[in-house]
Amino acid sequence: MESIVRLALVLSGSALVALAAGRTADLLARYADSRRPDTPLWGLLRRCRTPLHVVLLCAAFRWSYRATDWPPLLSRAGELDHILLLCLIGGGAWLTVRFVSAVVESSYARYAARTRDAARLRRVRTQVTLLTRVVAVVIGVVAAAFALVTFPSFRGLGTSLLASAGIIGIVAGVAAQSTLGNLFAGFQIAFGDMVRIGDTVVVDGEWGTVEEVTLTFLTVRTWDERRVTLPVSYFTSRPFENWSRGGNELTGTVFVHCDHSVPVELMRIHLRRFLDTCPGWDGRGWDLAVTDTSPTGITVRALVTAKDADDLWATRCAVREELVGWLTREHPGALPRIVTAQAADARP
Repeated sequence: MESIVRLALVLSGSALVALAAGRTADLLARYADSRRPDTPLWGLLRRCRTPLHVVLLCAAFRWSYRATDWPPLLSRAGELDHILLLCLIGGGAWLTVRFVSAVVESSYARYAARTRDAARLRRVRTQVTLLTRVVAVVIGVVAAAFALVTFPSFRGLGTSLLASAGIIGIVAGVAAQSTLGNLFAGFQIAFGDMVRIGDTVVVDGEWGTVEEVTLTFLTVRTWDERRVTLPVSYFTSRPFENWSRGGNELTGTVFVHCDHSVPVELMRIHLRRFLDTCPGWDGRGWDLAVTDTSPTGITVRALVTAKDADDLWATRCAVREELVGWLTREHPGALPRIVTAQAADARP
């Protein structure tokens, strides 16, 4: 009975000490965050409290459980030490990933607060996102390697694994050729500034905004809220349109088919007046011209500009509706017509 009471006291005391240490660290981070609201690092570091509790609990149990003098527990000391060591490795890797992510996000937030260039911010955000994921993968691989080394059987296989490393590397390279290609394409996208998070792109006839970039795939959110997922190697091997490259400003066209009798000059004046009231037009430029003619009518092209793709789409739709409505109200004879009667013979 005494050993059971000692076991409960030792384990509960260790848990309380670990939780108190974790709670103290969390309170210190919260205090620092309230004193320095301009520095987001302390608030982001509070995300580390869960993995920190795991590490502290495992460390406390591994250090204190022998003091219980409970024979059933001490008889399994080797297995328990191994389990707690694995938990420490996993918790340490988790804590390291959270800590690195907090530092990187804090640095990006401070950089974003000082920079007004939207294109540069998107580029840095894409690079930061990919670098954070690379660091997480590297930490995970290192933690897994340390965990495997704790097993005696894997230590004994070390010599044979090193001897066959060349063959294994060749086989793995052939088997993972596509994955490795996407991985290197991800680095090329991140540092080659080909496409960034928030860019407006057209891929496979789909228009949308880049929503997520990972090491292996890229997600595009289309105008109708669908998500198109593409391998990152697509953007390094095929042509695609990036409407945000070099700036968000865009120029769009609206084509209206009319009869030959359409008053083009009046139509041009009405377009200019309408654009002055259109919220999507940015005022950079406009035009209206006849771009084509046919035996049955002419094609009038209206050219408008906008600050981004969303405003351009709204402006084009508004101009199209306004011009068609104006022709219907003011000049119905200028709308396209299909002649079904024979032409009058002009000869006497």
